[in-house]
Amino acid sequence: MYPHFQPVNRVAQDAAMYDLLANYYKYLDPQKHIHYYQLHFMCMQQLCQMQDYSFRNTQNPTPSGAPAKVRVLHASPGAPAVDIYINGNKTFENVTYYQISPYLEVPAGSYRVEVYPTGQKNTPVLTENVEVRSGRSYTVAAAGRLADIRLIAVMDTRKMVPNKAKVRFWHLSPNAPAVDIAVQGGDVLFSNVSFGRAADYLEVDPGRVTLEVRVAGTDNVVLTLRDINLKANEAYSITAFGLVDGTPRLEALILQP
Repeated sequence: MYPHFQPVNRVAQDAAMYDLLANYYKYLDPQKHIHYYQLHFMCMQQLCQMQDYSFRNTQNPTPSGAPAKVRVLHASPGAPAVDIYINGNKTFENVTYYQISPYLEVPAGSYRVEVYPTGQKNTPVLTENVEVRSGRSYTVAAAGRLADIRLIAVMDTRKMVPNKAKVRFWHLSPNAPAVDIAVQGGDVLFSNVSFGRAADYLEVDPGRVTLEVRVAGTDNVVLTLRDINLKANEAYSITAFGLVDGTPRLEALILQP
């Protein structure tokens, strides 16, 4: 499969990706299932050869560690549905605005992410590298208007404090100003959050709450999030989408974890 030995991490990443794709297409498309299974098998053969080579040359064995978890989010208003390729392999197909994928488990490392309009593979609308760490979970958003679309990756938490909820705010509205997030009639939770930024998680008591999204430093409310139920031992990312005074309209999506 490879004309010469590639870095072990690269081959391991490809093997994991082909295995994922083979399982995904197992019942949807038998031909694709067989195709990706064969590629996975070839990668595993290559890994075995590399391990043997490493042993004979007294090098370190293949590094091990918990996989990373990665999901993607289409948050670019006005952008078409897209296909997402990771290291050259179509991994997500026909992802529409406001849609989020399930998590995928992948080995830690750097991945080339390419985004194409659905059904096309001439010129990507976006190409970036994303680095993920062992044992961590990530949400990677395609955000901004189509003309300046970019990837924004945030690390998701899975560590909880007993009997507490965790909440953060993620600003993905490209024409909205920096904002404050406050409890209606109460305290400001997050201050001066600008486009692309995700505030740090805040531990709060569980319960129902209404939040206001305000222009930073003012009482001008641009969005009200009513009756959010924050449960104990759960984490929430309150994510602002869309456009102020535009289409699609400004709204919020609550993501977990």
